[in-house]
Amino acid sequence: MTDAGFEDLLRTLAPQVLGAVVRRYGHFDTAEDAVQEALIAAARQWPTEGLPDNPRAWLITVAGRRLTDLLRSEQARRRREETVTQWALPEQGQAPPADRTATAADDTLVLLFLCCHPALPPAGQIALTLRAVGGLSTAEVARAFLVPEPTMTRRISRAKQRIRASGVPFRMPPPAQREERLAAVLHVLYLIFNEGYATTYGPGLHRAELSAEAIRLTRLLHRLQPEDGEVTGLLALMLLTDARRPARLGPEGALVPMAEQDRSQWDRGMIAEGVALISQALPRGPTGPYQLQAAIAAVHDEAPSAEATDWPQLVALYELLRQLSENPMVALNHAVAAAMARGPAAGLELVGELQADERIADHHRLYAVRAHLLELAGEPQAARVAYEAAAQRATSPPMQRYLYGRAGRLPAG
Repeated sequence: MTDAGFEDLLRTLAPQVLGAVVRRYGHFDTAEDAVQEALIAAARQWPTEGLPDNPRAWLITVAGRRLTDLLRSEQARRRREETVTQWALPEQGQAPPADRTATAADDTLVLLFLCCHPALPPAGQIALTLRAVGGLSTAEVARAFLVPEPTMTRRISRAKQRIRASGVPFRMPPPAQREERLAAVLHVLYLIFNEGYATTYGPGLHRAELSAEAIRLTRLLHRLQPEDGEVTGLLALMLLTDARRPARLGPEGALVPMAEQDRSQWDRGMIAEGVALISQALPRGPTGPYQLQAAIAAVHDEAPSAEATDWPQLVALYELLRQLSENPMVALNHAVAAAMARGPAAGLELVGELQADERIADHHRLYAVRAHLLELAGEPQAARVAYEAAAQRATSPPMQRYLYGRAGRLPAG
C-alpha cells in the first residue's frame, strides 16, 4: 500500500474509531486526542511493519490504551471508576464491544450530531465536524480556513470544551432533539460540500475529498431519515451538482462556466440518482430550500445545452426559493435565470437592486454576473470594467484568472 493509500485508510477509519472509543469510554475531548495519537502511531508503524489484520480494532485498542493513560494522569482511580460506572449504558448494564462493526456508521452519525451541538458557534461546528467526522488533521482544517494551525487548535479545543461542558451523552439525540439539530447538521454538510466543490481559498478550484465526505455523510443521514424531504433534497442537490465536476476544468486547469461545459463529461449515474431522489421527495411535501435547489440543479442537468434549458421553469423555481430564503445569492441566481428567460435588461435591473444589499454588494459574483449580462446586452467596455472589478474581489486564484481572462477578451474603454 502506498503512503496515499495509508492516508486514505486512516481518514476513513478515524471517525469510526473515535465513535467507538467515545461510545465505550465517553470523554469526547480526551478520546479525540487519544485517537489522534493512535492515528499518528499507525502512520509511523504500518508503512514499515505492515497493515494489521484488523486496522480498525488495532486503532481502537491503541486509542483506548492512550485514553486510559490520559485519564489516569488527570483523575484519581476512585473518581475515574465512579465516572466509568456512570458511562455504562443503563439499558445494557455495560457498554457494547468498542470495535463492533455494525455500529460504525451509527457512531459516525452520532459524532455528526454531537459536533453540531447548538452550544457551538457555526465556525466551531464546521471545524469540529471536519476534524472529528471528516478525518482531517488540525493542520488540514487550518489550511481549509486559511488560519494558522495554532489558531485552529484553539478553536477546536474550545469547541470540545463546550461539548464537555454541555454534558451531552454520546448517543443519537431523541427524535425531538434530532429534529432541532437537523437544520444545523444539513447546513454544516452543505458548507463542507460547497467548500469542496468551489474552494474559496488556495491554489485549486475544488477539493474533491471534502465534497466526497459531505456526500458520504449525507448518505448516512438519509439512511437514518429517509422520509425527511430536506435530507433527501440535500443529497440530491449534492449529487446533481457534483455530477458536473468532470467538466468544470479545462485542459490546463482553467475554470469552464456551465454554459460552455462539455455535457458529455457529466456523470450520468449521479444525475440519474439525484433526479430519482428529488422526484420522490417533492410530491411528499412540504417543500424546503434544499429540495428546490435540487430541482433547479436537475433542470440544468437534464438540459442538452444552455440554450435548450427551461429558463422559465428556473425563474419560477427561484421565485419559490426566494420566498423561503433571504439569501442574496439566491436572488443573484434568480437574476441570471430571468436574464436568460426574458433578456439581459431584465437581469440587469434585478442585479441593480442587489447592489443596495450590503451582504453581497462587494462580492465578486455580483460583479461577475453584471459583467456577463452587460456582455450579453452588447456593452463590452462596461462588461470589461465589471469583469476586472470581479477579479479584484475574488479570493480564489483560478477564479481570478478566469475573470481576468474574460476581461482580456473585451475592448478597453
